[in-house]
Amino acid sequence: MAGSISIPLWLAIILGFFAVLSLLDRILVPGLRWIFRRRVNRAIDELNTKLKLRIQPFKLTKRQALIDRLVFDEEVIKAVEKRAEAENIPREAVMKEVHRYAREIVPAFNAYAYFRVGARLARWMSNLLYRVRLGYSDDEALRKVDPDSSVIFVMNHRSNMDYVLVTYMASSNSALSYAVGEWARIFMLQTMIRTMGAYFIRRGSGNDLYRRVLARYVAMATKGGVTQAIFPEGGLSRDGALRDPKFGLFSYMVGDYDPQSERDVVFIPVGLNYDRVLEDRILTAVIEPKEAKKKRFKFSVFLKFIAKNIWMKLRGRWYSYGYACVSFGHPVSLKDYLATNKLDFRLLEKTRKFEEIEKLGTMLMGEVGRVVPALPVSLTAAAMVQTPDRWISEFELKARVSNFIEHIERNGAHVHLPRMDRDYAVSAGIRMLILRHMIEEKDGLYRANSDELVLLNYYANAIKYLLPEREQVLAG
Repeated sequence: MAGSISIPLWLAIILGFFAVLSLLDRILVPGLRWIFRRRVNRAIDELNTKLKLRIQPFKLTKRQALIDRLVFDEEVIKAVEKRAEAENIPREAVMKEVHRYAREIVPAFNAYAYFRVGARLARWMSNLLYRVRLGYSDDEALRKVDPDSSVIFVMNHRSNMDYVLVTYMASSNSALSYAVGEWARIFMLQTMIRTMGAYFIRRGSGNDLYRRVLARYVAMATKGGVTQAIFPEGGLSRDGALRDPKFGLFSYMVGDYDPQSERDVVFIPVGLNYDRVLEDRILTAVIEPKEAKKKRFKFSVFLKFIAKNIWMKLRGRWYSYGYACVSFGHPVSLKDYLATNKLDFRLLEKTRKFEEIEKLGTMLMGEVGRVVPALPVSLTAAAMVQTPDRWISEFELKARVSNFIEHIERNGAHVHLPRMDRDYAVSAGIRMLILRHMIEEKDGLYRANSDELVLLNYYANAIKYLLPEREQVLAG
């Protein structure tokens, strides 16, 4: 018996809507996904013809596949069994914890986001805030680096701008993967950071299981040829000098390295310096406990700072924060280092193994200190802290800086001289230090501002490793 059923118009609209969605999901979306993936693969192939250090397949592997590979890694499974037995808890419960750690650590690299968005944004921001310059670069040695090797940029850590500046400076050669602290695990921001290829770490975590999962991911990425950038200091410098390095992340990269069967690991020392570090007063406040509370980061103060600079920009009264410079040192091959020293980290007992890894890391940090570029503000600050209580003439100040420059250049380090003019470099340094009230001027004479000695030393310490030993003490 035939009949008809009447339904409300609103229900018909809803049913029609879901029917269209089903049609899209079954027919159109797979086709669009295939077209999009094809375009992305073409873009990656094009990028790999231009980049000196190609994007390796590991970096392009789907995130879920990497998570599964990490979770079921042999070393991780051993750690799970050990934890479950030691604490008498179900293995499934420990595996859930491992899954959580893996999802937290593993990035979701997107080549389009990195090169079309991130690198361009980094370039715009760097050039907006600073006059960006490339310092020393051993181009001949860098050209000889095997494109299939795992390249690790080992850098000093002066500012959160380091991530932005180095991403911009290295974007024509490679896509960098950073280890980012928990400070960046903010809604939306963490998603963007993951698409840029960064991975999150919990600094100072005492959880053995977490550290094992992190160690295996870093080892997998290094073995997979991912180009990485690390800050062995583990945090921003508080006094301007290099901090004592930490070797946890470093040991994950090289501890199980097999020089016979694995690709080479090449370390490139990178030195960064700024005429003005954006967070300088917050960082140096730790040295002055009574000022720490007053100078700690406040979001309201940050917004006020941004608003003030935008207003100055609109009025045409805003100027850049001086020079920012990056230098690239001589590459260090791990294979060559191990062969020269007749070492294989895998064969050493635990204590000796860490000692040798620490020796390698310390040597690399020494190379980083030697390639930090000397900029006008650091040179002028180093000259001023020699005699902080005495008024000196511009002629005497320039003579001191000139002596520093000659010593630095004689030892093969890089000095950035704007316009290739020493007098202009000192004048630029003096101008910035006066604008920031770090030095005082009176009748053509200059003296360090006693209230800003900590900050003045902060900028002098950036190049203390480049100066003669007697000046290192004075600037320390």
